[in-house]
Amino acid sequence: MTPAELDRALAAAVEAARAAGEVALKYYRTGFDVTLKADATPVTQADRGAEQAIREVLGRAFPELGFLGEEFGAVGDQRRRWIVDPIDGTKNFIRRVPVWATLIGLEDQGEITVGVIHNPVTGELLSARRGGGAFSGAERIAVSQIADLGQATLLHAGLRLLRESGHWEGLVRLVDATDRQRGFGDYLGYAFVAEGKAEIYVETDLKPWDLAPCKILVEEAGGRFTDFAGTATIHRGTAFATNGRLHDAALTLFQR
Repeated sequence: MTPAELDRALAAAVEAARAAGEVALKYYRTGFDVTLKADATPVTQADRGAEQAIREVLGRAFPELGFLGEEFGAVGDQRRRWIVDPIDGTKNFIRRVPVWATLIGLEDQGEITVGVIHNPVTGELLSARRGGGAFSGAERIAVSQIADLGQATLLHAGLRLLRESGHWEGLVRLVDATDRQRGFGDYLGYAFVAEGKAEIYVETDLKPWDLAPCKILVEEAGGRFTDFAGTATIHRGTAFATNGRLHDAALTLFQR
């Protein structure tokens, strides 16, 4: 896509995220039923209603593009597709913890080119497109300048998942090497890295829709995003996001 086409795609993604947020927020404030999917993860009417809202907006704007969504799966061209998580952080949503967001990414031939993250509770809207920078609302954001692991803040998501996947010792080495450690989890870790509020975020047990906009947001803010093997992909179930300056040193320590 040309820069102008990417701008149009970004505008459509923002519109879709806001539409999904309106749907989800209504349920968040009034109530919903919770059921379990085949993988034992919870789902609500809000998840399904929000994804449907996203598909309607993006389908009108770009009928030629495919979809991959958490709730309704894959439809259409999977070489050029929207990747959607209507509510990232459903367990938070269910318990009324205001750390959840709509995630929308555009993937073109395996590369993420557009990303939007919208938390309707806080009003936060993060966006990025390839070559255009990363933004929180209208304000451009950038990763931190910290280049010393000893001054870095390390973020993580579920600790049990890291332990069960065999990455516990690597995490402990990062804990010992960094200044502060916090477990905000979900989309918020990537937002904090992109905004320069933390330097390293480590997460596992992931699907592409958990990561699509997060990758380009971190990269366009000046950081780096890879899996645990150091490959810049959202498709291998792990994520290692940093301010870039610390990436090689932190990943080497984690892998050792």
